[in-house]
Amino acid sequence: MGESRDNDAELMLRVKSGDLEAFEVLVDKYKQPVMNLIYRILPDAAEAEDLTQTVFVQVYKSASRYHVSAKFTTWLFTIARNLCFNEIRRRSRHPAQSFDALTEAHGEDSPRQFEDLGALGPQESALQTELEEKVDEVVRGLPETQRTALLLCCQNELSYEHISEVLGCSLSATKSLIHRARETLKQRLKPYLRSGAWIAKAS
Repeated sequence: MGESRDNDAELMLRVKSGDLEAFEVLVDKYKQPVMNLIYRILPDAAEAEDLTQTVFVQVYKSASRYHVSAKFTTWLFTIARNLCFNEIRRRSRHPAQSFDALTEAHGEDSPRQFEDLGALGPQESALQTELEEKVDEVVRGLPETQRTALLLCCQNELSYEHISEVLGCSLSATKSLIHRARETLKQRLKPYLRSGAWIAKAS
């Protein structure tokens, strides 16, 4: 973990000195995790792709001011989180493009997630899709900060300390947010879960 963190910071320092290849390595490594996080917060596939590009544009533009003061992913996901929250606030001022409306707009042409289920058999894939749809529904119903904290913990596997830095709140508040989010998931998914695999992963 430490080696990965040092490598990421080293790559970003190379970007700071004008190394485009180092920037491409970071984009290749983190484009999918950033896109997954954004899509879970703003469940719109096209928006997730656009905002992901914006995240890395900001990373590149901020390279000259970058210095190693925290884990690279903490800095990266803070940028993504801020862009998402800015978009949510923008949409709240334009009801026709409200966040609530978009969370219900899951059609055939708007894929629900970016993970590849092709490795599963037809029956397992259908069951997995059904379960993930319910998980998505419950996660979308969480308060914004709880949702983001949980996603950073489960999908991006950040520590509580790093999540608290991304969210800009205390460590105890971060633990409380994640605990409440997990409890809500456990209660609302009880009828749908037998193995509790997703909850175990979140614990």
